[in-house]
Amino acid sequence: MASNNSIHQFIIKGLTGNTVDFSTFSGKKILLVNTASECGLTPQYQQLQELQSQFKDDLVVVGIPCNDFGGQEPGSADTIASFCERNYGVTFPLTEKLSTKAPNQAPIFQFLTTKEMNGLQDDEIKWNFHKFLLDEEGKLIASFPSTADPIEAMLKYMPV
Repeated sequence: MASNNSIHQFIIKGLTGNTVDFSTFSGKKILLVNTASECGLTPQYQQLQELQSQFKDDLVVVGIPCNDFGGQEPGSADTIASFCERNYGVTFPLTEKLSTKAPNQAPIFQFLTTKEMNGLQDDEIKWNFHKFLLDEEGKLIASFPSTADPIEAMLKYMPV
């Protein structure tokens, strides 16, 4: 059973009707990113896919589409999935669209942004493509702002 301060406790509906059960990622680092298809930072999908491909044995990238910032993820699940696959070859898991902010903040984002829950730090998601890194046990170990280059941010955490 996953501990309360582990992301492994969460199961979220996937973008294509499947489920994303975070406990299945036990033993791998998780890079969780709130994503948007119409954002100036959307090209980060390419870097996230590169990370997923390069470190597939040690890391899983999970994208959570979000329409909280500038209405930059207005599409349906099918539209988002098609866009990500067609433009960036995304193969990593994408969940249903969730809110990162109160009053409708999804429980997984409450966990990621509240020290009492994640055991590390309080955090504020200020824009699309905020990144959260969790260790092999699902514990939060770092977060990176939207503008952080995903590959550069991950270099010190991944095997050479």
